[in-house]
Amino acid sequence: MTSQLFRQRRERLLEQMPDKALAIIPAASEVTRSRDTEYPFRQASDYWYLTGFNEPDGLLVLVKEGETGKSLLFNLPKDPEMETWTGIRLGQEKAPEVLGVDQAFPLQQIDEQLSDLLGEASEVWLPLDNLALYQNYLNWRQGVRRKRKRSACLPDRLVDVASALAEMRLIKSDEEIALMQKAVDISAAGHFRAMKASRPGAYEYQLQAELEHEFAIQGAAAPAYASIVGSGANACVLHYIANQDALKAGDLVLIDAGAEYQGYAGDITRTFPVDGHFTEAQKQLYELVLKANEEAIRQAGPGTTLEALHQSVLRVLTQGLLELGILQGELETLLEAEAYKPYFMHGTSHWLGLDVHDVGIYRIEGSARPLQPGMVFTIEPGLYFPPDCEEVDPKWRGLGIRIEDDVLITKQGCKVLSDQVPKTVAGIESLMRGADAAA
Repeated sequence: MTSQLFRQRRERLLEQMPDKALAIIPAASEVTRSRDTEYPFRQASDYWYLTGFNEPDGLLVLVKEGETGKSLLFNLPKDPEMETWTGIRLGQEKAPEVLGVDQAFPLQQIDEQLSDLLGEASEVWLPLDNLALYQNYLNWRQGVRRKRKRSACLPDRLVDVASALAEMRLIKSDEEIALMQKAVDISAAGHFRAMKASRPGAYEYQLQAELEHEFAIQGAAAPAYASIVGSGANACVLHYIANQDALKAGDLVLIDAGAEYQGYAGDITRTFPVDGHFTEAQKQLYELVLKANEEAIRQAGPGTTLEALHQSVLRVLTQGLLELGILQGELETLLEAEAYKPYFMHGTSHWLGLDVHDVGIYRIEGSARPLQPGMVFTIEPGLYFPPDCEEVDPKWRGLGIRIEDDVLITKQGCKVLSDQVPKTVAGIESLMRGADAAA
């Protein structure tokens, strides 16, 4: 993406602000892992969305001036000694050219500059859940009072800039959709590789290694979240990340994993047999979950809602559980009583974008939000029967199945970004035999 695109995003945010308002958006900081080592750095999503700048500890300030405004960047200064250890910094001189900001200042000037800017501001937009930034804001207000004393005139209104940015980020541009498709393509390649590597006696962490090797070799910065590789009963733990057990013949393995590419996340789940062949019981449950997945995809399009898709999934799963004899009673009564909930306890969808559980409100004025072209989200029904699930037939116990796809709403309906990963029984078994699979 070009600096012009990030400039356009800043301008869109400025358009929403009143005259003389300030918006303050912080970068992420490095986090210590142990003593003098840090966790791999990952930029704050809102800051990245507005700057495309991947250095830590910066601050972006937008100043509304009449119909337009200006962008000020506070970033780390050039420091040859530190750069020897941690890499080349952009500095202030090149920042306007590279990032398209109007001015750049050394990070150390934040207190002085912000105290001056606040003295002229009508209101301030900042992420209200960032307590450290809020404390700095209070300190900058004190700086205005010290400088101007009785003549100090401070803004008395705070606006949550994160809410405005969430609305902007919810509808993806063509450039973002292309990056998301790339993230999903890399994620898909990792799933292919892990499926092909599955065999009895291998370990969950070995499939994780195959998966994440493919992510890295194809240019992903990192997994978009902690990879879940759960075999056997581990698949019934929704966020299982120990990934330490041996794979056993006759078991299923559930992999929920995605790559992050240029900030954007893929998020795919597939469940498959360790040895490449579904048992009859596994096949029955699997095809029920697949039916729910496909029905929600069929209904996805402009104007429908994630809540409606969830209800369609609940209906398909509950009807299927009735037909399999796992539930007894009348369909409508069971739905009303949420009889499915011991076996399907999570939602069907979440937004997807710069964050794997991306920003954006799900309800507007109490009603489910209609889907619009450019929205990207997951569809991920599942069924889970832990080993201690004594109310069901033993043949179901220890089975956990989830099928998750990444879906883009288009003007015509929807596009499944992850449809290259096989998910039918025949497609999975064919892939694991080494043949080209058609999902």
